[in-house]
Amino acid sequence: MDKDISWELYRSFLGVLNAGSLSAAARASGSTQPTLGRHIAALEQALNVTLFIHAPHGLIPTEAALALQPYAASLASTVAALQRAVSGQNDVTRGVVRVAASEIIALEVLPPILAQLRQRHPGLNLELVVSNQMQDLLQHEADIAVRMVRPHQNQLVIRAVGEIALGMYASPIYLEKHGTPDSIQALRQHSLIGFDQPDAFVRSVVKAHPLLAREHFAFRTDSDPAQLALIRAGAGIGFCQVGLAQREPQLVRILPEAFTLHLSTWITMHEDLRTRPLCRTVFDALAEGLLQYIHQTAL
Repeated sequence: MDKDISWELYRSFLGVLNAGSLSAAARASGSTQPTLGRHIAALEQALNVTLFIHAPHGLIPTEAALALQPYAASLASTVAALQRAVSGQNDVTRGVVRVAASEIIALEVLPPILAQLRQRHPGLNLELVVSNQMQDLLQHEADIAVRMVRPHQNQLVIRAVGEIALGMYASPIYLEKHGTPDSIQALRQHSLIGFDQPDAFVRSVVKAHPLLAREHFAFRTDSDPAQLALIRAGAGIGFCQVGLAQREPQLVRILPEAFTLHLSTWITMHEDLRTRPLCRTVFDALAEGLLQYIHQTAL
């Protein structure tokens, strides 16, 4: 086995393994299929193993590939840490920072915060990852993340920014047709908008409020922006952050004294980014902006 294997080969291997095909990996990495194919062949030759089996719809990883994956991922994390350490010497006002957040936070809460940040630092380029799936900061999928679940990895810097209040809302259009419920039990007579696949937070809500179980929803989607759009359209009664609803007078809160949820909010980044002034600037700006958003909700 060749003992001197280039990192480029492992990077191409991880890209193909994650993408499932040479073409998809090429699009994701900005490389070319022939280059990736040569890298995979060179790595297989160096290790004296077969890493992928060609299939009609892509590449199937072998047992050897699956066994190699965690070690290659660890190597990728180390390389990313080295790159972050070097970039830590950069000017605080120039560079790229990748921020990850859930759909509703990214689309409805962060834009004014990020716009103001960019006005203060015109040399800052921001990449916004919009997904309800948590990005792996240890694998450098993002530099900074806004999360609704407390991170537990030791290598992460975390800051609690408070609790975002959630309430139930409907549009005047819906309430004029169907009336306003005066109790939790009265919700049985209404069209409810809610989740499709439950997560840990949703399961805790259902345990406290069985009426909000999946089978009682007339509209089901795991996209929070889609739920909000359905509420705005008069489709039914659904969940919305109180801070967002306060911006829209057309939304009417339902049973505010009987139903309020609180979503803990955290900002987190890899500890290696402590020494990168630009990341610290973005981290602090997100914390300040979200704290202000939460404070306004409490007023």
